[in-house]
Amino acid sequence: MPTSRRQALRNILAGAVTTGAIGHMEWTNDLPKKRKGNIRHAVCRWCYSSIPLEEFCMGAKKIGIEAIDLVGPKDWPTLKKYGLDSSMCNGAEINLTDGWNEPAYHDTLIRQYTEMIPLVAANGYKNLICFSGNRKGKDDESGLQHCTDGLKKIMSLAEKHNVTIVMELLNSKINHKDYQCDKTAWGVELAKRIGSPNFKLLYDIYHMQIDEGDVIHTIQEYHPYIAHYHTGGVPGRNEIDDTQELYYPAIMRAILKTGFKGYVAQEFIPTWNDKLAALDKAIDICDVG
Repeated sequence: MPTSRRQALRNILAGAVTTGAIGHMEWTNDLPKKRKGNIRHAVCRWCYSSIPLEEFCMGAKKIGIEAIDLVGPKDWPTLKKYGLDSSMCNGAEINLTDGWNEPAYHDTLIRQYTEMIPLVAANGYKNLICFSGNRKGKDDESGLQHCTDGLKKIMSLAEKHNVTIVMELLNSKINHKDYQCDKTAWGVELAKRIGSPNFKLLYDIYHMQIDEGDVIHTIQEYHPYIAHYHTGGVPGRNEIDDTQELYYPAIMRAILKTGFKGYVAQEFIPTWNDKLAALDKAIDICDVG
């Protein structure tokens, strides 16, 4: 995950403000592009940070996108203005490297997630992201135990508010050296130990193709533990067209066959001059029947 996403997350954390439930304001300009309705399309905000948020919301809406990922409380009113969901909320995490696998951070994380979970629910949202953090010398078992101990302390609150705490799988080979939750099986074991329907995984197709491959089989085997998907072209994390090695229509069909009803969010870095045209093309690719 490039530095731009890390910086975007820092900016959201720094600027997050408390908001209550906000009424939907109708946006009645051009009608959205009609989609097939099988995949619920979303997009990650940080990949398009050069486009002002209001302009981006209008563009996303016209493309037929339903939601925007990785947006914190200060920007929720803008999403609501355009009838867009906040499909993966953030703002409770410390950062991508300092996470639940380190007991020294538990007090801070528990406090921040305890504040954010009711806020997510009050605004009508369902998913709140979290991170394992980097290993920093910890073996798999120690990381699992520390994450389990800490996350269990917020799960009753998440269950009460019907908010799902979602840990993202990231590759540790290229983008996130030393990140601990870098294999699907490790994340699934953590979910089993936590034992709550309100803890699941964010399966990032780009990251897991890099660290373990076998994407479709992994989705088929572990789909009960997956709450959300991200895309990205491999290698390079750019467009998901025929310039890269993954065939996304087959991956989307595999996701549909599992009965998945959540969001698939585009998280590729566009190289086209017209970034929204690149996004539109990606949605076309993923909009399977």
